[in-house]
Amino acid sequence: MPKSKRSKIVSLTKVAKKTREDKNVFLQEIQENADKWQYCWLFEVGNMRNSHLKTVRRLWKDTARIFFGRGAVMAKALGTTPAEEHRLGLHKLAKQIKGQVGLFFTDTPPAEVVAWFADFQQPDFARTGNRASRAVVLPAGPVLQQHATPPEPFPHNEEPQLRKLGLRTRMDRGVPTLDVPHTVCEAGKALTPEQTQLLKLIGIRMVTFKVGLRARWEAESGEVVQVEGEAVEAVEVASEEVEEAEADSADAQMSE
Repeated sequence: MPKSKRSKIVSLTKVAKKTREDKNVFLQEIQENADKWQYCWLFEVGNMRNSHLKTVRRLWKDTARIFFGRGAVMAKALGTTPAEEHRLGLHKLAKQIKGQVGLFFTDTPPAEVVAWFADFQQPDFARTGNRASRAVVLPAGPVLQQHATPPEPFPHNEEPQLRKLGLRTRMDRGVPTLDVPHTVCEAGKALTPEQTQLLKLIGIRMVTFKVGLRARWEAESGEVVQVEGEAVEAVEVASEEVEEAEADSADAQMSE
């Protein structure tokens, strides 16, 4: 049977799969940076957003190198046994590479690194499955967008979208309006796709992107020091975002 000539929908967010050569380049870059820098930190990310990770990379561009990608490749680059480790002690760090974690190479003193990451937190919109950090109830009256200060009413052309997301609105002088209060979400409960979309439209951020430092390898001694700190929220990350972050990490190294 001949192939259909009908137009096919192609996702613009699709990320090309990494080849073995790409992974070897990624592995080699990690090893070269392990030879260059005094410290290697293992970090994990709470409420992963690739845009915020790019910000971290940009702010540390001149004084650090960041890798965030496939854990198996990063672990292999460091070496998971004393016989395979690239440098003394790195296998202790490699064994802790599990989940959504990354490597941060720098010469910056540990105290400064800890203080910087403790201060770096970026509010963002929740995703489906996140738990609501608080209850949100829209009062009776005009439905307001909180992106602006002071909040502004939604334009009339967005009322169909608001109704689609569960709001029982009516038009009052061209403004989407509620006759009774509407509960968007309840504290502690997992958010549905409709709830997350509505919260984003309204402008309410419920999650925080932050980096948790978990361990530090020191080149001079080969020792790995565990870092005690506040746990970050573990959130499932779409495979496309992981691959994009991995590509950004490798591309950032190749361009410098």
